[in-house]
Amino acid sequence: MSRLEGNDINNRTNDQEDMMLEIMSLLNDTVTPVPDVGNFYTFVYNPKTPNITYDQHPLIACTDLFAWGFRGLNFHWQKYRNYTWAELAGQLYIVQPDELDDLLAIPYAKFRLNN
Repeated sequence: MSRLEGNDINNRTNDQEDMMLEIMSLLNDTVTPVPDVGNFYTFVYNPKTPNITYDQHPLIACTDLFAWGFRGLNFHWQKYRNYTWAELAGQLYIVQPDELDDLLAIPYAKFRLNN
């Protein structure tokens, strides 16, 4: 059963930060520092590269692991993105396959320009 089933996050706030905090609270029992290829994750990401647009709250399917980080299909962008270990702001929250549609229905993506 999805830990997100029946949530009312969309009805309580329009703020992506508040949404992400609620999601992290609901998924807090399954966190990991390193993803496994083939699994789904959401997390907070703060890149250091200047002048790039990024998603601070990615929802990804992990496709590759590297010494420098990992690559995944970002569902908010519908594109593959690279994520470095040093730019993760904490743990990765494991998303179960039956929770993916619930998360996709919550507009918590936070697109930002890194200045």
